[in-house]
Amino acid sequence: MKTELIIRSNSADIDYALLKDGKLNELHKENNNVQFSVGDVFLAKVKKILPSLNAAFVDVGYQKDAFLHYQDLGPQLLSLLNFQNRIITGKQKDFTLKNFHCEPDIDKNGKIDSILKTGQSLLVQIVKEPISTKGPRISSELSIAGRFLVLVPFSDRVSVSQKIEDNDEKDRLKRLAKSIKPKGFGIILRTVAEGKKVAELDKDLQNSLKRWYAMCRVVVTAKPKAKVLSELSRGSSILRDLFNDSFTSIVANDEDLYLSLKEYIGRIDPAKESIVKLYESDVPIFEKYGIERQIKGAFGKTVSMAKGAYLIIEHTEALHVIDVNSGNRASKGTSQEDTAFEVNLIAADEIARQLQLRDMGGIIVVDFIDMQNPEHRRLLFERLKAQMEFDRTKHKILPPSKFGLIQITRQRVRPELSIETTEPNPNQNGQVEAPIFLIDQIENALDQFVLNNSKTNGIVLNVHPFVAAYINSGLLSLKLKWMMKYKKWIKVLPRDAYQYLEFRFIDK
Repeated sequence: MKTELIIRSNSADIDYALLKDGKLNELHKENNNVQFSVGDVFLAKVKKILPSLNAAFVDVGYQKDAFLHYQDLGPQLLSLLNFQNRIITGKQKDFTLKNFHCEPDIDKNGKIDSILKTGQSLLVQIVKEPISTKGPRISSELSIAGRFLVLVPFSDRVSVSQKIEDNDEKDRLKRLAKSIKPKGFGIILRTVAEGKKVAELDKDLQNSLKRWYAMCRVVVTAKPKAKVLSELSRGSSILRDLFNDSFTSIVANDEDLYLSLKEYIGRIDPAKESIVKLYESDVPIFEKYGIERQIKGAFGKTVSMAKGAYLIIEHTEALHVIDVNSGNRASKGTSQEDTAFEVNLIAADEIARQLQLRDMGGIIVVDFIDMQNPEHRRLLFERLKAQMEFDRTKHKILPPSKFGLIQITRQRVRPELSIETTEPNPNQNGQVEAPIFLIDQIENALDQFVLNNSKTNGIVLNVHPFVAAYINSGLLSLKLKWMMKYKKWIKVLPRDAYQYLEFRFIDK
């Protein structure tokens, strides 16, 4: 499998598209103005204790207070509070925890009002971004994720990802982790650590320790509601979690981002540094790699599949519903049952992709086409589980019910990615007109553009593909007439992302 990461940057945000064999598999948007991402650590202030919920509302600087439940305090809370107070007061200047005395663990069935007080400062980590009307969900059990392992301060535990099934490999990794584990820290070995040598694990551990020391230095002078540790950028975190030998290219259209990613890949896998490339073509990067077309086809209410089959995806506040339809699919199957089974298998693959692509969370109910054969139901369930194994987000899939429904729960840690794929129709009677009515507007704008940029060459007109086809059509095309009129060659660039009436002139 060939994996590519294509990154489009503009002034407001950054889009990350993960392609597998050319097919869009994940799409992430990183807004430059967003201050609360999963993994960020804040020095927060307890705002209100709620004994009835055994929880507290905590001020992290968001318009809605963050929610902290007793179960999210972490067993080492007293050690964290003691360490935090000591470094703020200057009594603790050694951040290694080698000589730090850890406090006893808190009672797992205790009450929050016996430990936290209103107005108290507390280090917390974002575990769920603000969604809809809710503030962030936080935890005071801090962890620093690296490429191969997760560092957990004030713990002594060493554990291995459950996705590593080989017991011998688990034992080997545990031995290696214990040999490099610093005092006062626990280690969780991630799935990608499988088969790695001790030198690679130790290098990753040292990088995580550096981030811990940097955070501690910030805490010394930090005020409440201040961010003291930022999670890696979305691009770096994607590479941290997914990067492997299947990656063939990482392409960015921003030079600063390109240099940052090249430096990051150089640290984690120097041999792969050459696959990071800077995109410099006039054609927009998402157009070049066919991503814009895939977005329009994948994020609508109706999602087409092979040979006429399609999905209907409905979103509500409480849950998501996916309906599988065979459409006008022609099948070689000998019966209706065979056709239903064939379509359901295709749908299982696409549904697993859609959950990752849209980052759908919460409860998802899938209405597959009814099948009477119990073996077909079992094979469908196994197929869906196998496809969902590639999903990094925690999830659980229940077997088909008597009605043929499959229920999925998928952890929601950030808002679902929603992209508007419909456009206002320029014609009131519901038909799309030929682009003739646009030409006067375009030529008026071109007159002004040339007038204001008389010495400029390399003018580019960005328009919807239908309009571009009209302008370029014919032996004596409009583009040729413009060249004779303005004595300038105007390049017409089709843009899949544009609406029918949208156009823009740009120069070099």
